[in-house]
Amino acid sequence: MIAKLTGTLDDFGPDWAVVDVGGVGYLVHCSAKTLAGLGARGERVVLHTEMQVSENDQRLIGFASGAEREWFRLLTGVQGVGSKVALAILSALSVDEVQRACAAGDAAMVSRAQGVGPKLAARIVNELKDRAGGMPALAGVGIAAVAPAGGAGADAVSALQNLGFKPGVAAQAVALALGELGEDAALGALVRVALKRVGG
Repeated sequence: MIAKLTGTLDDFGPDWAVVDVGGVGYLVHCSAKTLAGLGARGERVVLHTEMQVSENDQRLIGFASGAEREWFRLLTGVQGVGSKVALAILSALSVDEVQRACAAGDAAMVSRAQGVGPKLAARIVNELKDRAGGMPALAGVGIAAVAPAGGAGADAVSALQNLGFKPGVAAQAVALALGELGEDAALGALVRVALKRVGG
C-alpha cells in the first residue's frame, strides 16, 4: 500500500498530477485545492495517498495533508459517495469547512460541490455528524486527529472508549493530545495526555 509520495512534480492537469519518485512517475488524482498547492513543474512535492482498487480500475488518490485524506475516507464511507464525488467536495470546501458543515448539519454547504444534490448532501452531513463533525472545530488540529482511521490515534480513541468515554469525547481528547504531541506520538503518551484533557 502506498501511503505517501515524496518527489518532483513532473506534470499536472485539471484533476491529476504526475509525481516523479526516483525515476518512476506516479499518476495521482487530486482535489482542486491540493493541485493548487503543489506549485510549479520541477518542484519538490509531498502527497499523502490512498490506493483505490476495484474490479476494472485502480487509482492513486493524492492529498495535501493527512487531514484531507481522513476526510476522503469518511466521505467515501457514505453510501452513494465515490472517489469522484469525495474529491469534488474536497475541491469545493476546505477540510475545516467540511467539518463545520457536518457539525452544523449544513447540507446546503456540502451541496455546493459539483455533482452533489440536496439528498446526498443531507445524507453526508447526517452520517458524518457524530463521527467527525459532532464536536467543536479544533483550531490547528486536523481532522486526522479528530477522527483517526488508523495508527496510535485510532488506538487511543478506542482505549478511551473502553474506559467508558463517549466516542465524541474520546476523539476530541485524542485530537487535542495529537495537537500537543504531534502525529508521531506513541500510544501510551497519547492516552495519558488525552485523559488529562478529559479530566481538565
